Amino acid sequence: MKLVFPNISYKEKAIAYINEFYEHNSDINGSGALDRFLNESTYEEWLKKVLADMDIANVEKPKVPAITYFYVREEDDKIIGMVNIRLALNDFLREEGGHIGYSIRPTERQKHYATDMLKEALKVCETIGIHEVLVTCDKSNIASAKVIQNCRGELDAEFYSATFGEVIQRYVAKI
Repeated sequence: MKLVFPNISYKEKAIAYINEFYEHNSDINGSGALDRFLNESTYEEWLKKVLADMDIANVEKPKVPAITYFYVREEDDKIIGMVNIRLALNDFLREEGGHIGYSIRPTERQKHYATDMLKEALKVCETIGIHEVLVTCDKSNIASAKVIQNCRGELDAEFYSATFGEVIQRYVAKI
């Protein structure tokens, strides 16, 4: 498994990845808005957005700079997951969103990919100097909470989010 920066060669695989979430009526997180771009625009425009997200000096407020990766199984070059790493936090992300958003395609869940991918994302955070990483999940998402805990995440707060209409758990992973 490896993190791969999105590029044009992954276009069809990225579309198949997002379509699988629709087929399974599953929430899409950590995709750097790929799902929205595929509905409203094109994969190519999304690639431009992914590059612009890394332009720290020119990211428009209230957005924050971020890096998005595909998590790819090397044997078959299949996108198994996606992770979005925010390089800074605004007030909303500091409270409810955190540094990292991620997803695993529905047919590949419960195979420890999420834990391994989050560990890789935490290594990226460490490399760029983020040593206290905030990660959130819905309280009802027990699998995601276990993933975060398996990656040294300690529960920091639990609260009702009017934005998401759910109880959110915020974890801190010190690396």
